[in-house]
Amino acid sequence: MNRIHQKLNEDHKLLSIYFTAGYPNINDTVSIIENLEKSGVDMLEIGLPFSDPLADGPTIQASSTQALDNGMTSELLFEQLKDIRKTVSIPLIIMGYFNPMLQYGVEAFCKKCQDVGIDGLIIPDLPVDIYHSEYKSTFEKYGLINVLLITPQTSEERIRYIDSVSDGFIYMVSSASVTGGSSGFGDEQTAYFKRIADLKLNNPQIVGFGISNNETFTQATQYAKGAIIGSAFIKHVTKNGINDINSFITSITPTS
Repeated sequence: MNRIHQKLNEDHKLLSIYFTAGYPNINDTVSIIENLEKSGVDMLEIGLPFSDPLADGPTIQASSTQALDNGMTSELLFEQLKDIRKTVSIPLIIMGYFNPMLQYGVEAFCKKCQDVGIDGLIIPDLPVDIYHSEYKSTFEKYGLINVLLITPQTSEERIRYIDSVSDGFIYMVSSASVTGGSSGFGDEQTAYFKRIADLKLNNPQIVGFGISNNETFTQATQYAKGAIIGSAFIKHVTKNGINDINSFITSITPTS
């Protein structure tokens, strides 16, 4: 069973953290992963930096730019992760854009993911139809879950199609904006979370975009299985370095 499936079966709300590989320093990737697991995080999204990150707000864009300037590449990330499963057991997901994966070679990329122990991929700019017709069999061959996204604007018909193609969880984007842009959820977003929950989809939902503290984590997980924090964590690392990760995580889920 994929580690993502195992984690989704646990009886509590899941906290997933996104960070940018190679940021703030090129060799920080493994230390951040290990510190996050020790701090009690359930799942990690390892951001593969890209020069044109369409869905990312200014904080993640800046971290991607710095990571690229530091010299981060797909090949280097796989090299950094080659022994990660000797020390880390939680699910690891690579989040990135399709262009670097295409340049690397989709099958070669998926095989490398399997070799180092990656459990899934999030590729926001890979259309679900293209994934389903051209790449699903390759992902499955290498034991990778492709996490697909929905937004408040996604139609019910499309959501049910995405659910039928998915095998893991659905990334529920909280709003139609870039990451890191909101400071709380209003009635409209809460109604959206409830509307999706009421669809009784086969795959659980994990909410991303706009989660930065205990309050927004609690709001996001009222109807969903978990929540993802990216920009707020990167801001914390930018300000405090990578040795003070635990204080950030315990501020999000103080009872865990």
